Amino acid sequence: MLLSPIAYHWLTRFGEIGILWPVAIALGLWMVFIGRSWRLALAWLLPLGVAVFITSVSKIAFIGWGVGIRALDFTGFSGHAMFSAAIYPVMAFALTTGARPGHRRWQMLAVATAYAFALLIAYSRVVVHAHSWSEVIAGATLGMLASGCTLRLAGQPPSRPVLRWALAAVAGWFVLMPGYAAPTNAHDVVTELSLRLAGRERPFMRADLHAEAPAQGRAE
Repeated sequence: MLLSPIAYHWLTRFGEIGILWPVAIALGLWMVFIGRSWRLALAWLLPLGVAVFITSVSKIAFIGWGVGIRALDFTGFSGHAMFSAAIYPVMAFALTTGARPGHRRWQMLAVATAYAFALLIAYSRVVVHAHSWSEVIAGATLGMLASGCTLRLAGQPPSRPVLRWALAAVAGWFVLMPGYAAPTNAHDVVTELSLRLAGRERPFMRADLHAEAPAQGRAE
């Protein structure tokens, strides 16, 4: 284990939807502003939307109907891993788009660092016993596909000087939010939706996946 258990519980918060959704929206606005068109914004929002849809469907399918893979201990894509791998690399790309000669290599380094950070967040989900290895690998892979698609479709936006206030705002957001923001209840929302769609009173749990016969409504 690279870090202490407390550090991993703090680190895992950087993958929460409540912290990352405002960043995703800000990135969409940035792309419209920099690109002077909707092309960059669509190149960002469409792949991200597909990744969110796939992740949500996988969770709903298991919680509502018990659809999973017992051999892989798989109950759905990890949302934290997916969002981290989808958003942080694109954020790094946006913040390092500048007018300085040779800035491209620094941009590539920033994107690579963001991918490494996203993988560390994905690993934290295993350490805090929130997901299995198969779930974080699937989530991280899906997120990397989304961000990779965005970076490929976006190309290189017109050069603009890096806005110092934007860097300061992003830094402040990620310093304050993990410590002060209330935990996101996205899982509760997905669970309630799944139960309504499936017409069940209790969600399927991981224990049901590994039971000899799926127990209807049995909790962990």
